[in-house]
Amino acid sequence: MTQDPEAVMLFAAGFGTRMGLLTQKQPKPLIEVAGRPLIDHALDLVDDVRPKRIVANLHYLPDQLEAHLSPKGVLLSHEAPDILETGGGIRAALPLLGPHPVYTLNPDAIWSGPNPLAMLRTAWNPDHMDALLMCIPVGQTVGHTGKGDFTADETGRIVRGGELIYGGAQIMKTDGLMDIREKAFSLNVLWDRLQQQDRLFALTYPGRWCDVGHPKGITLAEGLIADV
Repeated sequence: MTQDPEAVMLFAAGFGTRMGLLTQKQPKPLIEVAGRPLIDHALDLVDDVRPKRIVANLHYLPDQLEAHLSPKGVLLSHEAPDILETGGGIRAALPLLGPHPVYTLNPDAIWSGPNPLAMLRTAWNPDHMDALLMCIPVGQTVGHTGKGDFTADETGRIVRGGELIYGGAQIMKTDGLMDIREKAFSLNVLWDRLQQQDRLFALTYPGRWCDVGHPKGITLAEGLIADV
């Protein structure tokens, strides 16, 4: 069995509550940045790595996303009646994703620089890694006001806390999801286990990154795009 990623998981099921009125009548991935839905900016990154399958999970206002994504060939994993969070969402989508390692990508970020998925593919070493996260130094983020998520050593292994922000892109093996009892759970549960096993790694992004997690993030992201 190949240990290279063949599929991409797009996280599109969330409620986008921090976006306020903007997500009352549309799902967050369809909010426009620079005239295009966030999900289409993400699909640009995905298309560059030519995966065999693209899968998106849906929960909040799923009909709108289905109408947008189905014509693009994206496979859909519907989460109902309850949302499953990131870890549970991937596990539920495994029949569509397949048994190999997968890329995962959050659509609510804008990247300025090299394609993060292509960089992850080049650096991926399944003999040593069970997950490889793309992280950004705090100083290279746009609009981020919180603390960092991780610190990496000289080999790329990471521990919690530090000056690296997880940017929402990774390659991960999925077999560890089967050992988690909860139906709905965050990927943080799996990452903590992998950290204890010294199998959790990060790649540092050389460009800039903006989280479109709140309405002001739209303006910031559009400024980042305009600077390219």
